[in-house]
Amino acid sequence: MITKTTTPLPNTPVRGSRSGTPIMALFDLLGRKWNMRILWQLREQALNFRALQAQCDTMSPSVLNDRLKQLTQAKLLTSTPLGYQLTPLGHSLMHTLDPLRDWAKTWQQDTRNEE
Repeated sequence: MITKTTTPLPNTPVRGSRSGTPIMALFDLLGRKWNMRILWQLREQALNFRALQAQCDTMSPSVLNDRLKQLTQAKLLTSTPLGYQLTPLGHSLMHTLDPLRDWAKTWQQDTRNEE
């Protein structure tokens, strides 16, 4: 059984994939509310818990704590004396998503032109 509190990881059952193929595990992890926002806020600098909470529209502390645990278990974040920051794997993910962000901007333009 897959629960929302289980951290999606490759090779374990996740939403949409009983085998936990890596891409489906990633989509499950990134599709969870707030996870992409947290990664986005940490892309350029480390932030402590309160600063990160403020950057994320003051989400509840319990939800932020849960998401930080998930992203840490997934090896995308680490806690340092400076606060939470992306790991090398987390930075790699954010860099890998750059072309997708560019594509989304093109998509936005194209859908605007059709209105």
